[in-house]
Amino acid sequence: MRVGVLDDLADAPPSPTDVTHWLRLVADEAVADGRLDRDVELVPAYGLGLPTGTAAAVERAFARLADDGVLLVVGPAIGDNALVAAPLAERHRVPAINWAGTERARGEWMFHLQVGSHEDEGVVLAQHLAALGVRHLGVVYDRSPIGRRYLRFLSAEADLLGLAVAATAALPPLAEDVTAQVGQVLGSSVDALVYLGLGRTAAAVGRAAAEAGWGGPRVMNAAGMFGRQPGVGEAIDGWTYIDMYSDDNATLTALRRRLAVPPERSAAVAKGRDLGRLVIEGIARAPELTRAGIREGLEQIKWLPAAEGHDGTLLSFGHHDRGALHGRYLVLRRWSGGESVEVR
Repeated sequence: MRVGVLDDLADAPPSPTDVTHWLRLVADEAVADGRLDRDVELVPAYGLGLPTGTAAAVERAFARLADDGVLLVVGPAIGDNALVAAPLAERHRVPAINWAGTERARGEWMFHLQVGSHEDEGVVLAQHLAALGVRHLGVVYDRSPIGRRYLRFLSAEADLLGLAVAATAALPPLAEDVTAQVGQVLGSSVDALVYLGLGRTAAAVGRAAAEAGWGGPRVMNAAGMFGRQPGVGEAIDGWTYIDMYSDDNATLTALRRRLAVPPERSAAVAKGRDLGRLVIEGIARAPELTRAGIREGLEQIKWLPAAEGHDGTLLSFGHHDRGALHGRYLVLRRWSGGESVEVR
């Protein structure tokens, strides 16, 4: 059974992600347990997408997989590229599961494992800031579909809660120096600083805020997960952000113990395991091994405990439901001294 892996984070191996590792692990377990009666062949296709690459590269990679006869496509990972791939899944009539942040990248053939959420994260952040007593927000955001989408939903929730977005500044998504934009926002009588975007500029925002001497509340969306990369966690020390795993998730705890995975790998384990399980459960539930059959199999996935999110988060699809995670799947965490600490 051929499963395509669309890697929009590289134009050739090696990949910066471990998605293939988790797909291989879950597939081999399913074969060993008798859930699947034949092996799964993973077929890679590389297309370095936005913001560092192009939409055309993603289009070419998806077309190669469709022409290569895969039953299912896994990817892309970045929201901008998932928006590119969603209509391609419909055109080629190939079921696909992206693991990006935008609910707009869903369709009859495109399923979605939320890794963050352009739409929901702003709600969580606004509610958190309201609870802190904040009233005037300063927002720096990526000048991209991702950044603008985040800002839209943060602003709507802030308005409902009586918060004012008092100042905004747009950032180039790959900027290395954002001193001017951060300074502009902080000079506008705000009492909280918010960063919204993909995360390539997260460290630059953190450094600019520190150089400006900002000591007030500072929060960011799931871009804070880049804090696991060398140098980024130090730059955003003290920032509260959205992550995808919780220390209280019993499913994740059991998985980490079984695989002897250290706590600092929790986010990768949770996402990788959930994605792999969706793929294999969709295949196992398919009435026939065709593309249409795999789509129907994915729709049969119900009430599986998720490793992501707070304890009780579930994985589930349906005939008109293409978002996998249900429940409290977004978790507030804070970088502190190089460690990610859950905000209670």
